[in-house]
Order: sequence, then structure tokens, then C-alpha cells
Amino acid sequence: MNVVSCSINKLRGLYELSGVEVGQHFYWQIGGFQVHGQVLITSWVVIAILLGSATIAVRNPQTIPTDGQNFFEYVLEFIRDVSKTQIGEEYRPWVPFIGTLFLFIFVSNWSGALLPWKLIQLPRGELAAPTNDINTTVALALLTSVAYFYAGLTKKGLGYFGKYIQPTPILLPINILEDFTKPLSLSFRLFGNILADELVVVVLVSLVPLVVPIPVMFLGLFTSGIQALIFATLAAAYIGESMEGHH
Repeated sequence: MNVVSCSINKLRGLYELSGVEVGQHFYWQIGGFQVHGQVLITSWVVIAILLGSATIAVRNPQTIPTDGQNFFEYVLEFIRDVSKTQIGEEYRPWVPFIGTLFLFIFVSNWSGALLPWKLIQLPRGELAAPTNDINTTVALALLTSVAYFYAGLTKKGLGYFGKYIQPTPILLPINILEDFTKPLSLSFRLFGNILADELVVVVLVSLVPLVVPIPVMFLGLFTSGIQALIFATLAAAYIGESMEGHH
């Protein structure tokens, strides 16, 4: 009985620990689910920016492209090159997915540095870049996992699972573990870098509000773009690996 009661107390302690929060959050109750309202608000703003930009880009294409059309065509070519380099000749169906990941993360990261989210007051918590929240980065990483499983199963069928026993069945546990570490590394790398960048800027602004934060903010913009490129490149690499086999 003492062992049972001790185990129950430990489980109760773990349950209470799972309710611990870092910072304050603005929640919405949707059906039986509780969601972070501030993440949805900022995500909708980013989606609106992307949809507005796409609408402008395709609204009136010219034979002799304008500067704006040249820019959007360059972005599309860049995404195609990344997809083709990592996936191979069968890259075309995956360009929309890789492009959506790259553009959403890129605009989300830059919104944290360029948009004055802090000026908008909420009942609780505060607004920040969508990628500043672990829920967003985990969701993007899980989407990537679903995508490369789908790519492998679509091309190879059940033979896709043969990669887990290559080059030797002894590596089966490690190959299975790899499928769990991929989304973990994707999500925590993006979340940690964006959170750290915003914290550094906030601390410097509070200490030296005039000159010093400016170069750090420019460095943050550069880092944010690199993080978007890394995430999209790794997602394309995982999809290419699942289609070609174990490398």
C-alpha cells in the first residue's frame, strides 16, 4: 500500500508540474480546447501579409516584369533551387510545401523584429512572433515529419520501412529514434534562436535604449532569415532522403 500511495503522489506531482507556465498567456476557449490566443493573432497577421503579397504578385503579371514581379519571381526560383538541390528531380510537387514553410517562418521571424507587437495590449500576456512560441515550431516540425513519411510511403509503399534495418538490423532502435529526434531538433532550434534574439534585443533596449540595440536588431534580421532557410532546407532534405532511401 505504501508503494501504491507513493506512486500516486509522484504521478500527482508530475501532473501539477505539467501545469506550470513560463510567462503569462492569453487563452481562448474553442470547444473543449484551450488555445493560445496571442499565437493565433500573430499567425493570422503573418498569413494576411503572405496572402496579400501573393495576390499583388499574381494580380496583373507583365510580359516585361516590373521590379515587384522580378522580386517575387526571384523568391520562387530560390525556393525551387532549394527544393531541387535537396529532393532531386521529383522536387516539383514539393515546391509549394517547402515554399510555404520558408515564407511563413521568414515573415514570422521578421515580424518579431519589425512589427510593434508590444504596443497592442492584451488582457494577459503579450504579442510576439509566432515562431517565438514552442507550439508553433513543434506544429511546423510535425508537419515536416508527416510530409516525409507521406513522401516515402507514396513512392515505396510498405518497402519504405525497410530503411529501419539498413545497413544492419542492429541499428533498428537508432533508426527509429532518429524519427523522433528530427522534429525535436527542428522545433527547438527555431524556437530557441528566435526567443534568444528577442530577449537580447529587449534587454539591450532596457539598458541602452538609443544606439546599441540597432546593430543587434540588424543581426537578428539576418539570423531570422538564416533560421527560415535552415528549416526549409532540412525539411526538403528529409523528404528527399525518404524518397531515395537511407543515406
